[in-house]
Amino acid sequence: MNRPPRYFGMAVSAGSVPPGRLDGYAPLRDYAAIGEGRTVALVARDGSIDWLPFPYLDSASVFAAILDSERGGRFQLEPEGRYRVRRRYLPDTNVLETTFFAETGTARVIDAVTLPEGGLEPFTEVQRRVEGLFGRVAFRWSVEPRFGYASEATRFERRLGHPVATAGNDAVALLLFDAGGVEERGGGWSGRFEAGEASSTLLSLVFAHQEPLVFPARGELERRFERTCASWRMWARDRACGGRWREAVMRSALALKLLVFAPSGAIAAAATASLPEDMGGERNWDYRYSWIRDSAFTLDAFLRLGCPAEARAYFWWLMHATQLMAPRLRVLYRLDGGTRAPEEALTLSGYRGSRPVNVGNGAADQLQLDTYGELLQTAALYAERGNRIDRDIGRRLAGFASFVCGEWRQPDAGIWEVRSDPVHFTQSKMMCAIALERAAQLAEKGMIPAGALARWRAEAGAIRRFIDERCWSDVKQSYVRFAGGQELDASLLLAVLYGYDDAKNERLRATLNAVERELRTGPLVRRYTGEDGVAGSEGAFLACSFWLVEALARSHRHEEAAELMAQLVDLANDVGLYSEEIDPESGEFLGNLPQALSHLALISAAMALTERTQ
Repeated sequence: MNRPPRYFGMAVSAGSVPPGRLDGYAPLRDYAAIGEGRTVALVARDGSIDWLPFPYLDSASVFAAILDSERGGRFQLEPEGRYRVRRRYLPDTNVLETTFFAETGTARVIDAVTLPEGGLEPFTEVQRRVEGLFGRVAFRWSVEPRFGYASEATRFERRLGHPVATAGNDAVALLLFDAGGVEERGGGWSGRFEAGEASSTLLSLVFAHQEPLVFPARGELERRFERTCASWRMWARDRACGGRWREAVMRSALALKLLVFAPSGAIAAAATASLPEDMGGERNWDYRYSWIRDSAFTLDAFLRLGCPAEARAYFWWLMHATQLMAPRLRVLYRLDGGTRAPEEALTLSGYRGSRPVNVGNGAADQLQLDTYGELLQTAALYAERGNRIDRDIGRRLAGFASFVCGEWRQPDAGIWEVRSDPVHFTQSKMMCAIALERAAQLAEKGMIPAGALARWRAEAGAIRRFIDERCWSDVKQSYVRFAGGQELDASLLLAVLYGYDDAKNERLRATLNAVERELRTGPLVRRYTGEDGVAGSEGAFLACSFWLVEALARSHRHEEAAELMAQLVDLANDVGLYSEEIDPESGEFLGNLPQALSHLALISAAMALTERTQ
């Protein structure tokens, strides 16, 4: 499906296009992400920063206009009058460049959350640099900080001549250089300036959290900006990604790096909360947590991209977090490794009226048996690369496997964490078998205790018999979503990707064909058919679409896989990012973004294609 981008149903040409909003909301496709390993900001094509949690990615927001265009707060910076826009990331960085083509001239804005260097510096620093290129461009700007998801009382004042807003233990100051005067109004600040040819303007927000505010001089800001660009390029230079899909893989790697929480090594599933999977509906979830579901893809991507430090940090974070309730696993964990994530609805109006606006995630308390397979698969991948598993971790991994022996017969909520009654999901059973088989492999290599090896093998065999006898449909000629059902589920493609059986297995090949037949629309694949306990519908799930690419490649259908991959790569937004889902009819992004699993699945598919065509 090669189609031009669509903005609320209107097709436009690629490249330099005017941004548009509907009732104050930018299309989700219009957002780019910037960050520094602790938080992530979303910047719309019209120059508005509409999302920024502080102090951390999973904290309450300072800017949340993406969830409430009137009350949420934003940092707007755009030309006055009519203009067109072209954007990119500076090569091999997470620094955003937006070029505005106005009727009177051309100017560019370069946005960055600068990387910390140590010493006396702001807790977080957002820099917005405006450079005049041609003619003259009149800009307007406004800053409306709204702490605590716009719920906390905010005090506005001046310190050392700079506008400052404070709430509780948090503060933000606005530093202006050649940006004109400041108009102070209720709830924020605004101003205007003109960018002439070769002019340079700098607007910076500096944040403090439980510490004094720091007011850097312009020279210090500029040095930190240059070092930030250099640091991103140095990181990208060492990545192992080549071949036809190098550009998409590199951008995905950089997007994932934004989602790595530097203080712990965890990776967030997405940078946002409560962006709708169903526009105007109630499928609005907080994805700023780390899911066990994503663990094998995450570790595999880090290892194959040549990121050993990130791989080790993530693996040991995972081992630390999962020890708290072992041998039971939580579905998801906070970025600091904690387990509490109570779901609550905010009073914000929601993206284009999509309510409730949820923070926290009730799925944390579900039973999802597939997580045990993903965790043991992750450990096996880690060990295969020559990494050591110490004795304590080995005992715990063995305990997880033995737990599966006693629990696999239970119904669960499945990989998609449905809110309907638990059932015997086929993919959950497959991952239980994988958990036991990976544990057996680790035990055979002397990496974990082998005392229960015979039991693991016996129960793995019992699981496989259950799947073959109760989870296969002669009518559908496919494995089905759950035992005794007739619905399909794209997560069954993971049986090929995780090595449940050889890709040539007759039933797996038939299942792949059934997923294509019933869940695919153009290049896009929906997650499943049937009920899930939540009202409304959803778009096509991008990770499933990339899983299909990889399953085709592993099934020796290389030309089909490459053609599908090319179509999916074209569906990224103008700066190469993906959300969770896409509406197959309109091309609109749906769900939270940037979405880690979408980018992880892209990397895995690209590398599978490259390996099988070399």
